Amino acid sequence: MREKSKYYVESFLNKLLFYYKIEEFIYTGKTKFQKVDIVRLSLLGKTVFLDEKIQSAECDEFIYHEALVHPALLLHSNPEFVYIAGGGEGATLREVLKHRSVKKVRMCDIDEEFVNLCKVYLPEWHRDSFDDKKLTLIYEDARKDVLSLSDNSIDVYISDLTEPIEGGPSAFLFTQEYFKILDKKLKKGGISVFQAGSTVIYYCDFILSLYKTLKEIFPSVFIYEIFVPSFHMSWGFVISLKENLSLKELLDRLEIQREDEVYRFLKFLNPSYIKKMFFLPEYFKASLNSKGRVLTDKNPFIWEGDV
Repeated sequence: MREKSKYYVESFLNKLLFYYKIEEFIYTGKTKFQKVDIVRLSLLGKTVFLDEKIQSAECDEFIYHEALVHPALLLHSNPEFVYIAGGGEGATLREVLKHRSVKKVRMCDIDEEFVNLCKVYLPEWHRDSFDDKKLTLIYEDARKDVLSLSDNSIDVYISDLTEPIEGGPSAFLFTQEYFKILDKKLKKGGISVFQAGSTVIYYCDFILSLYKTLKEIFPSVFIYEIFVPSFHMSWGFVISLKENLSLKELLDRLEIQREDEVYRFLKFLNPSYIKKMFFLPEYFKASLNSKGRVLTDKNPFIWEGDV
């Protein structure tokens, strides 16, 4: 991407190219951890790219962030302490704070420079959530930070991290060893949810591996998916619970929460649609056991290098 270019070009697996018409360059630079571009695009509005991969767009970021946050918080009986890994734009935090039961939020992002850029350039995302007194903001490797917490302390853990890339900091936040640590930190009835990348038929290796790895640790693990227009593809999430629960029981629990007041503040989810997300196409269900692998510290997933 060149500053004088008329289009921002994004590559997917070096096999697909997406062209975005640029209306305005807002910010471009590098932090210690990643390249950051914030541009205004035709159709998508203000848009964030990290390492030249689309991260979030003004026109539809609420679709992604509502889908990431609310199923887990609605399924939990009383979420008081929520942990967010990543989430630099502040929109995941924004959605968490819509739940009255939440008393404490600990957000850990390794890239302080990026968070500070988001505070300045992305007010539409965070909407001053960083100023909330319930928040403790930590700049650290989330694995190290989670390890420092007391056992049985977290109600809901939300992973809003980028997919692991070669040399990136997130690869070891998706392994069997890390999930054993996380299991100890979650309270009885605790829930964890992970943004898990694309569910498209030609590249769903990451989400299937994440699903298989979580199944090694937690008694109940489910995948749900949505379509994010600015991502040009379906997008998946993996949710795990520290209790045995069938899909029917999970959906029944969501039905009980049909009248929850949080729905009044949402632009994407409603009581019927939130259940719809858990119904997967047949080809994808067939892949749950036949594809993917257990991820370990010795053999983690590396995006674009693990196809």
